[in-house]
This record gives sequence, structure tokens and C-alpha cells, in this order.
Amino acid sequence: MDLKGLVDKAKAALKGNPSLIDKGGDAVDKATGGKYASQVDKAQDAARKAVGADTPAPAEPKPADPGPSGEQPK
Repeated sequence: MDLKGLVDKAKAALKGNPSLIDKGGDAVDKATGGKYASQVDKAQDAARKAVGADTPAPAEPKPADPGPSGEQPK
């Protein structure tokens, strides 16, 4: 398979399951501690546009971070 065929397969896979774009971005955010969150968001938008999946997946609510004492905020 040539490079163009591989790229077309990747685009088709991402178009069929755009949540993979979000999962990849979330993994980068986690690995970098959110330091590059705005750049990651822009890259996710560009990836969605490139594969024709313009609408982002609904954001999953993130659990609240426990405070310094380890208690959940109320």
C-alpha cells in the first residue's frame, strides 16, 4: 500500500469514529499536565476539519479534583 492509501484509510477511520481525535488530545493533555491545552484543542479542530468530522464529540464531565485535604468539593 502506498502512502496515499494509508492516509485515506486513517482519514476514513477517524471520520467513522471522531472520538479518537478527542481521546488522542486528552492523552496529550494528560501527559503534558494541560500545559499545551489550547494548542491541542486547535490541533483537534484541524484534524476534525481534515477528515470531515467538523462537530466535536460532547465533552465528558471531568471528576472534580479533591482539595488539599483529599475531600471532594461540595
